[in-house]
Amino acid sequence: MAQDAIALLESDHQRLENLVKEFKSASGDRAAKLALAQIICAELTLHTMVEEEIFYPAFAKATGNEEMVEHALKEHQHVKDLIAKVPEAENLEGAIEAIWHHVQHHVEEERREMFAKAKASGMELATVGGRIQVRRAEVAAAIQEA
Repeated sequence: MAQDAIALLESDHQRLENLVKEFKSASGDRAAKLALAQIICAELTLHTMVEEEIFYPAFAKATGNEEMVEHALKEHQHVKDLIAKVPEAENLEGAIEAIWHHVQHHVEEERREMFAKAKASGMELATVGGRIQVRRAEVAAAIQEA
């Protein structure tokens, strides 16, 4: 049975929070920190992809709230721009801190506004969750093949 879409997205949020905590507590070894930063960026990239491809369109259809989706997409673009700077960042800690600051703001808005509206709208959260799980499996398979 498919997991609820919001539960899946919240699980991503928790995983990211744990990775950032691990990054912050990692030793001063730049290679180890860079590896964690790359994992954080990959997780964020996958998360934003499934939101943009699957959750946001389903949310817009269920609620008719295109404005909220547009706002979320702008926030995603800002985070993507920050992620693009990570490989060349001289201050890796600062780069991850900037990303995390924006992600936390975005997550709070999603929880307070978007997720609440999704639940109230009668959105088919299990169906959307199933589609998210399938898309993630497709991406994982593509990465394995690469």
